[in-house]
Amino acid sequence: MKKNPGRRPSSAMSRRQWLSTAAAGGAAATVAPGSLLAAAPQTSKLRLTMACWDYDRTRAVMDGRVTFDGIEMTYLPLVVEETFFRMMRHQEFDVSEMSLSSYTLSLFADKPPFIAIPVFPSRMFRHNGIFINVNSGIKEPKDLAGKRVGTPEYQLTAPVWQRGILSDEYKVPVSSVTHWTGGLEEPGREEKAPLALPPTIRLQEIPKDKTLSQMLETGEIDALIGPRVPSSYKPGGKVRRLFEDYAKVEREYYQRTKIFPIMHVVAIRRELYERNPWVAQSLYKGFVQAQRITYQDLRETAALKTMLPWLIQHVEETERLLGKEFWPYGLEPNVSALSTFLRYSFEQGLAKRLLTPKDLFARETLESFKI
Repeated sequence: MKKNPGRRPSSAMSRRQWLSTAAAGGAAATVAPGSLLAAAPQTSKLRLTMACWDYDRTRAVMDGRVTFDGIEMTYLPLVVEETFFRMMRHQEFDVSEMSLSSYTLSLFADKPPFIAIPVFPSRMFRHNGIFINVNSGIKEPKDLAGKRVGTPEYQLTAPVWQRGILSDEYKVPVSSVTHWTGGLEEPGREEKAPLALPPTIRLQEIPKDKTLSQMLETGEIDALIGPRVPSSYKPGGKVRRLFEDYAKVEREYYQRTKIFPIMHVVAIRRELYERNPWVAQSLYKGFVQAQRITYQDLRETAALKTMLPWLIQHVEETERLLGKEFWPYGLEPNVSALSTFLRYSFEQGLAKRLLTPKDLFARETLESFKI
């Protein structure tokens, strides 16, 4: 039979067909049959663990309504004393809330273990946390001079604020009292961070088998400053507050100073941050978003989301005094409060030098893009 020179046999293969077949054969070795999309690289989120108490302003993170860009977060809602102890001593978590004072002291380590972002899970006026024995002879703040004043740990954030306020507002220098440290309700509590205080600061541990609450009631110490109400504070008992109308005093303090004291920051393990610097901004954005939800919830009038009958009145009163954003995150709106705290830390022999607010935070969280 005569071959047609213009026609190829059906078994022959064009160069294009051969290349296509070869490519398909190579892909078949690595891709599940019928799915070229499966060959695309899979991205995974960074898995982190965070310890932070169950606050309304972080609850949207805890329950998953708010997520952090690029992060799969395990949220452990631990009580603050446990979180601080485990993070300061053992660095057990990738991220945690942390005492502002403890974090400040950590910056003076040879290799600072943490870096913070300007998110403040805890803020609180602390005049309400100063207690006295009714037989101590203390009638007003200036009477604290020369007295025995208990505190769970000298470096705790609340006592730093309380001592600073007593010095600034009432002329009671930190060196004018003897500071007794130990467990508030359980014997044997120790400082989480090592201290190297100047000799002008008189610091003494209470007996290992006693608690500050007991000693305040029996008169073995004259006063107590700290973040928690002692169990010995009871109606008609031997322990009372120094500022019995504390809410009025605290409002007046804010009106004079415009300071809403900061207690805690959010800290990241520094080695994690140095490997993944984007984490700082991702966390900051998520916490801001969660806080916005809380602001909205507090202003909801159709049904109260918090079990306070006159919540709306309280919110309106707070906004009149402190403004709409009464719990601000970020550096700029908090420079005054942070500067005051850092001065107190230095004056009380804790900080080795006077830091500035910018020294505290990851630089990525101090500025943002604009469109």
